[in-house]
Amino acid sequence: MKTKNRLHSITYLAARCYAFALLASPLLAAERNIIFIIADDESPTLGCYGDPSARTPSIDAVAADGAIFLNAFATTASCAASRSVVMSGLHNHRNGMYGHQHGFHKFSSWHNVVSLSLPRVLANEGYRTAQIGKYHVAPEEVYHFETYLKGNPRNAPSMADVAKDFITDTSDDRPFFLYFATADPHRSGGLDQNSKSKLKPNLFGNKANQGSHAGVKEEFFKTSEVTIPHFLTDSRETREELAQYYQSISRVDQGVGRLVKILKESGLYDKTLIVFTADHGMAFAGGKTTVYEGGLRVPFVVRNPYQKKRGLKLKGMISHIDITPSLLDFAGGLDAKTNGPKKWIDPNQYWKDKAYANKENRGPRKEKFNSYHGKSWVSILDKPEAEHWDTIFASHTFHEIQMYYPMRVVRDKQYKLIWNIAHGLPYPFASDLWAASSWQAQFQLSLDAPYGQKTVGDYINRPKFELYDMEKDPNESNNLAADPAFAKILDQYQKKIKAFQKKFDDPWITKWDYE
Repeated sequence: MKTKNRLHSITYLAARCYAFALLASPLLAAERNIIFIIADDESPTLGCYGDPSARTPSIDAVAADGAIFLNAFATTASCAASRSVVMSGLHNHRNGMYGHQHGFHKFSSWHNVVSLSLPRVLANEGYRTAQIGKYHVAPEEVYHFETYLKGNPRNAPSMADVAKDFITDTSDDRPFFLYFATADPHRSGGLDQNSKSKLKPNLFGNKANQGSHAGVKEEFFKTSEVTIPHFLTDSRETREELAQYYQSISRVDQGVGRLVKILKESGLYDKTLIVFTADHGMAFAGGKTTVYEGGLRVPFVVRNPYQKKRGLKLKGMISHIDITPSLLDFAGGLDAKTNGPKKWIDPNQYWKDKAYANKENRGPRKEKFNSYHGKSWVSILDKPEAEHWDTIFASHTFHEIQMYYPMRVVRDKQYKLIWNIAHGLPYPFASDLWAASSWQAQFQLSLDAPYGQKTVGDYINRPKFELYDMEKDPNESNNLAADPAFAKILDQYQKKIKAFQKKFDDPWITKWDYE
């Protein structure tokens, strides 16, 4: 009898302890958390996109447990300008950030974008918000996070470790939003002096002499292992740089793996939306700063924990303008009627008593800043064949401030038209892309030397219009704009560009009428 009573007491105490543990554990943490991961200068060079060279098991695993968008596009292949689009849901020509935010470039978004800014609208919906890694937008008060975490953006696993306390914080019952921005695989870190080539490859943030970042299992690539994109020339210099690029990507992948591990160990994996993308394509001439496919196509992996279907490949065309409204929709804060925040704050009222901004040019007066250019993709995450946009619009004006070369683009499944507004000028190079060994190797040969699908001279000196049949010519090798047989198509797509410019209030629409 005593033994039976003792067992009963032990069972009762165990049940009480288990109940107490449940109350204290993250199992009862808030639902609908969000981790948004954005890499720097990365094309869809991932295993889940069929790249045989990539070593990205963690991102591939997220894709296998979620979905990938096969047709995801940045609106501009410039870092700060693109991030302003990601965090505002507006094209950069309308949010005001025409180019880089830092240093002498000094571009920033209009103050009135505060009413649509991603961290602001999620905070209004009751989220605790944090940012770690690359920021690269302005003004801070417009793109304000409650918490700024400090981590090495070249070491994504260590960034994840720094973010762990924020992710697992049970003292605050609000859902969390973590903006996780790596600096990989952006060019940086000098040149690989161990290369036997005259033109040395950039290290892409990797350590010299095959060193390793702390806590990272570096993946080293042979030049024979890399995949050559269609817009690059298969040369020794290109292969050496791609080997560094792929190594840098593997570090990003390990950071994603560390984040997933933290979520699973904390019981939060099935309560957290994971989104992985990049600001634009890889940092090679023909990619970054261009509106060719190499610049605008981005990876886009989404794992919605509340979705039953897994491992989907989605065909719908999506754009970076869709990110903020989609995340707000997931959070339950998107107004279907206005396509803006349910808890919209009038920017005129926000800045009314803030003298430091009230007298500034806060944005075009006719713009209410209450509606997004993009639209939510949340409802099609389990629909592989669903459409989203039938036509993508891209708007590029600056990269570095000295690189004025506005371009406007429309692209659907059939055709793509590029309007090089400043076509009378030679194409301007980002300083790091001009110095790139992959570019200089061809440039130093001659203007007639091949560069990807073009010649060096054709890359530098561009026509007013470039029209490509994307079904027959996905590598953009044959410009049809001057072909009389495509005159009607050219006119049709010119009208499409102008219609988008009018719809999205693009100041460069005036360039149709002069110059």
